[in-house]
Amino acid sequence: MIEKLVSRIKKLNAPIVVGLDPTLNFVPKFLLEKAINEKGETLEAAADAIFEFNKKIVDAVYDLIPAVKPQIAMYEQFGIPGLMAYKKTLDYCHEKDLLVIGDAKRGDIGSTSTAYAIGHLGKVKIGSTEIAPIDADFLTINPYMGSDSVVPFVEECKKHDKGLFILVKTSNPSSGEFQDQKVGEKAVYELVGKKVDEWGLDTVKEGYSDVGAVVGATYPEMGKVLREIMPKAYILVPGYGAQGGTAAELKPFFNKDGLGAIVNSSRGIIAAYKQEKYAEFGAEGFAEAAREAVIDMKNDIASIF
Repeated sequence: MIEKLVSRIKKLNAPIVVGLDPTLNFVPKFLLEKAINEKGETLEAAADAIFEFNKKIVDAVYDLIPAVKPQIAMYEQFGIPGLMAYKKTLDYCHEKDLLVIGDAKRGDIGSTSTAYAIGHLGKVKIGSTEIAPIDADFLTINPYMGSDSVVPFVEECKKHDKGLFILVKTSNPSSGEFQDQKVGEKAVYELVGKKVDEWGLDTVKEGYSDVGAVVGATYPEMGKVLREIMPKAYILVPGYGAQGGTAAELKPFFNKDGLGAIVNSSRGIIAAYKQEKYAEFGAEGFAEAAREAVIDMKNDIASIF
């Protein structure tokens, strides 16, 4: 799967992933009101509004970007209708030829990880029929429980040509409470990075592994260290824009050829119309504002090379 992502990044010259992390606060009032008029003040109405919001944004940006990253929690908060909107969003993005990084941060004991891996990346067999329940292309996972929790995901990726992004050094302010602690001479995030490199060694295609890493843009010096520890791992970089990461801080995550990393922006794009910079588009033009924000992000990242 990683070769598909790299190919699309090269083609579009856009190491960018748009985080489809909607909240009702981001959804313009007219979309929510339309859904409520049809289905009342229900979870179904919220889910419909969110899917319509996603659909319009995808329609506006799909030709500019290689991938999207829906955060499943933003859908789970609306129960089963929200999860249905999540699945509809993935399917629609695939129709638009976008790769989908499912941001679910799963990870548990072996048998449970296997079930998670099948549900999000693989296929379940019902009688003689195999069905892909969710069918993401990549999945974010949490390695805190060790190899027992990670290997089932790696094995499922090998079966179905899928990929992973494993949490290594996250962008949130309190990540250092655990991730920066020393074990001997090495920080925990360095030890996790070394394991990511090992887990992906036999999945390398065209220079990169199907087993990638999540490293926050807010920690560029650590990103530089991890780039060396994980030479074959593609790095998913959250924290750009709204969380404080800047383009200048992104360079350590990339290799000299401009590959090796893909940068996420969520509310900075999907809620761009709420920013003063894009206020001229108004709520009715939220999708056009998102497109403009993607173009600006693309140019901003290009400026560092």
